[in-house]
Amino acid sequence: MKNIFTGRDIVSDKGYITKRNIIEKSLQLFSVKGYYNTSISDILAATNLTKGGLYGHFASKADIWQAVYDEAVCIWRERVFSGVRDRTDPMIRITKFIENDLRNYLGADVFEGGCFFLNMLVELSGQSDPMSKQILRGFVRISKLIQAWLDQAADQGLLKPGLNHKEIANFIVISLNGAAALYTSTRDDTIVDQTIEQLGFYVRQLKA
Repeated sequence: MKNIFTGRDIVSDKGYITKRNIIEKSLQLFSVKGYYNTSISDILAATNLTKGGLYGHFASKADIWQAVYDEAVCIWRERVFSGVRDRTDPMIRITKFIENDLRNYLGADVFEGGCFFLNMLVELSGQSDPMSKQILRGFVRISKLIQAWLDQAADQGLLKPGLNHKEIANFIVISLNGAAALYTSTRDDTIVDQTIEQLGFYVRQLKA
């Protein structure tokens, strides 16, 4: 039997809803308690599922983490890239990206435990090489994207000559993660405001 609204099989719809529930509840659990401190029993309690119901969708806690990571990336992208890519000036794009990351993602307390990616990286480093490397690759991609925007700005004659775009991009990513760590431990909104202001000032100093 088909769902008249989605056109999908009703059983498939139910399975999709259950899987989404597992991912969403596990995301918040991992964010607050950490990956290793979150037990399968915690996930079962949060989702009101039996072990059979849970393992019918995911073979292991590691598989759940992978789905949670992908979901966290989607949420982050939606918030951070809003109004960014349509900016024609690459320097304004960088400034908007910084503001969105700090105010619309970190400062909006999207995840109860703070920045999901930073929390996971701190916990998993030295514990799970594949997971921690996956998170690190994400940070590297962000840095390379900022570097590409800086390269575009240089090509348009918007930057001072002789700048090391890779080092600048890395510095911005490091600064964002530093702000995330401080904000997560204090929930002090001035950290968000001051980081936006100071990174904005830094970016403006790069202009020709």
